[in-house]
Amino acid sequence: MNELTPLRTGFSACPHDCPSTCALDIEITGNTVGRVRGAAGNSYTAGVICAKVARYGERINHPDRLLKPLQRVGAKGEGGWRELAWDDALDLVAEKFLAAEARFGAESVWPYFYAGTMGQVQRDGIHRLRHAKRYSGQFDTICTNMAWTGWHAGAGQLTGVDPREMASSDCVVIWGTNAVATQVNVMTHAIRARKERGARIVVIDIYDNATMKQADMALKLLPGSDGALAAALMHIGFRDGTADRAYMARFADDPAGLEAHLATRTPKWAADITGLSVAEIEAFGALIGATPKTFFRLGYGFTRQRNGAASMHAAVSVPTVFGHWQHEGGGAFHSNSDIFKLDKSLLTGAAMRDPSVRFLDQSRIGAVLTGDPGALQNGPKVAAMLVQNTNPANVAPEQRLVRQGLLRDDLFVCVHEQFMTDTARLADLVLPATMFLEHDDLYRGGGQSHLLLGPKLVEPPPGVRTNHFVIEELAKRLGVADRPGFGLSERDLIADILQRSGHGTLDDFEAGRWADLQPDFEAAHFLGGFGWPDGKFRFRPDWTAQGPNTPPASVGPQGPVALLPEWPDHAGLDEAAEPAHPFKLATSPARQFLNSSFAETTGSRTRERRPELLMHPDDAARLGISEDDIVSIGNRRGALHLPVAISPAVRPGVLVHEGLWRNSDFAGGEGINLLVGADPVAPSGGAAFHDTHVWVRPAAAA
Repeated sequence: MNELTPLRTGFSACPHDCPSTCALDIEITGNTVGRVRGAAGNSYTAGVICAKVARYGERINHPDRLLKPLQRVGAKGEGGWRELAWDDALDLVAEKFLAAEARFGAESVWPYFYAGTMGQVQRDGIHRLRHAKRYSGQFDTICTNMAWTGWHAGAGQLTGVDPREMASSDCVVIWGTNAVATQVNVMTHAIRARKERGARIVVIDIYDNATMKQADMALKLLPGSDGALAAALMHIGFRDGTADRAYMARFADDPAGLEAHLATRTPKWAADITGLSVAEIEAFGALIGATPKTFFRLGYGFTRQRNGAASMHAAVSVPTVFGHWQHEGGGAFHSNSDIFKLDKSLLTGAAMRDPSVRFLDQSRIGAVLTGDPGALQNGPKVAAMLVQNTNPANVAPEQRLVRQGLLRDDLFVCVHEQFMTDTARLADLVLPATMFLEHDDLYRGGGQSHLLLGPKLVEPPPGVRTNHFVIEELAKRLGVADRPGFGLSERDLIADILQRSGHGTLDDFEAGRWADLQPDFEAAHFLGGFGWPDGKFRFRPDWTAQGPNTPPASVGPQGPVALLPEWPDHAGLDEAAEPAHPFKLATSPARQFLNSSFAETTGSRTRERRPELLMHPDDAARLGISEDDIVSIGNRRGALHLPVAISPAVRPGVLVHEGLWRNSDFAGGEGINLLVGADPVAPSGGAAFHDTHVWVRPAAAA
């Protein structure tokens, strides 16, 4: 008689590049993953997770998962592969790294990684090998720099009001994030405030996305005009007497100077820049002026614009002018990254880091790999790479340069991946990687306040190995396995981080599943002062001050720093539409994908349907374009073809493509980031993915 395999429930944390870092309950039968639910006992996740992670069984059990090491056969990118034993594959990587080091120096090897997993061990362990071997450093610029820099320029530290306090608000402002698609828990707490308190939800974005459809007040800006709206709101506060002068006198640096600066930043001035009406701006200014418990949830849209740092600084200045910080359910939040203070020194090999070793800009991988002397800091070419947790051939800007670089015959690339991604297809060697339920790790929620454990729950397929395993095995072959931090298990390293960081033993932490590190009310609301030495919020930012993503000294300030504004303001630093490129393009996130993850699963692909271009009806009529027509869209970086979806969701002159789709999903095999620039953004670098000017032509004419 057959016996049913018992069902068990394990706990974990979502590993993906999302601020929510949801606590998860996982149903497991034998060694098979079933339903995935949000943990109801976690006060931020509150039992709610996004649909794509709820379908995670589809991804971990996917028939196209990589299961064996593969070595390229034939020319790069042609798709010829042969299976290789793990030992032989790792021997090959070590051989190529040693050869590059012998010929060009250690800096010719570039370990390249990012946030395919947000687990501390499986993501950041690559640094231990980097530092032990003195390989080139990586200046992380692809995600957070502009938003973090702008917030820090005002508040002085990367913390904020407990995001669960949204449920206590009378007005929740969701600005620069499509939370329904990318941070579902924001909506959990905002909608609770609406249901229980009658709170108004205001959404500010550049098109009518899923979050805008939830709004009581929806403000559809022109891309990159957020700073102008913020300046006009503060102008209204000073003009109408709703600005909290007593609060500013105590907690801000120069409110009188700010008021004088804002005298000309009228709603009419802002309307001309933002595309909003004067009435919309006045109504929003009146609402927040009359609502002390206004909570600003500021998202990562700010970090996709060339003026994003200035815009974020202007936005976080608004609750300071109105004194919203003083009230429960009031103030602002972007990231809690500064509360965790994890000591990962053993994991990353921090003691071995040589400050003279160059840093290479992650976003400028195309320029780096094609030999740009400035991008290489006038050092040796990159001759060998290990790529973990990222897919630069798809997600990095200036995609054509990235592809050109990866296809160099004199560059050896090893990609450690879960699927045959666009980057893996261009590699010399592909190694199969575990997924988060198949290894141990530790996670922190930048968009909330929990430190969470993600223990191994199922065995990986036989030929699949962890990131940690690859780093450890390469260390043995490269002669550095005797250095501090090597030779330990994942659990050993997690235990070390917890102990060094004051969180007790691993056994105790595991019993509790997570720890809530949210600062108390006074600290979270900056009622003891902001993060600068004088405790004052800086209306006049010092754009050269040290911040959370300040470029290394060897890299220096980035972009046109001198053009950043002295006060909260609109900064005209964007890649502006002009006669040759009359449209602005934003490459916004699709609801069913997460960067390039989930673009391989049937459930996500079916729901997203196809890659397409959203275009306003007036633009379509002017160009003679009908629904589903194929158009050519391009700029100096290249061109590609897309079908058109005609919709009033976008403004005239604005185009939106929701992704990221695989490059192979586009005609011609080049994806949307072909069009995006990698020029560094002031003052701390970054890639402006939503700030691209383009032309559009009917495909036949093009």
